[in-house]
Amino acid sequence: MSGAGREPRTCRSCGRRIEWRKKWERNWESIAYCSDSCRARKIRPIDAALEEWLLARLDGTPRGTTVDPADAATALAASAVAGGGTGLAEPARRAARRLVNRGLAEMVQRGAVVDPSTAQGPVGLRASR
Repeated sequence: MSGAGREPRTCRSCGRRIEWRKKWERNWESIAYCSDSCRARKIRPIDAALEEWLLARLDGTPRGTTVDPADAATALAASAVAGGGTGLAEPARRAARRLVNRGLAEMVQRGAVVDPSTAQGPVGLRASR
């Protein structure tokens, strides 16, 4: 049986779509992560803080206005939450994808809604309509 009839799944860590694989045929319902890397990473406290920052910013902006996930990375990189670390751009994009998958936001590029699993380049996040 192919993966065509399977329920689509998204990774708990990165928010990307998990592609069905033949080796997962027997345990597809228990698959939660797209890769070993995501399974090892899981959701860290900084990931939750990035989600909270993005949600707070979305709640405080006018309808239709976008929030750049990179702003969350910049804001939290300097805070005590990140321990002064840098390199939060990709964790911020993962947080944005998780919010989209939960239906709390939409990911947009040049004003059009895009698939968070395949979007490349600068993206914005706006509250769901």
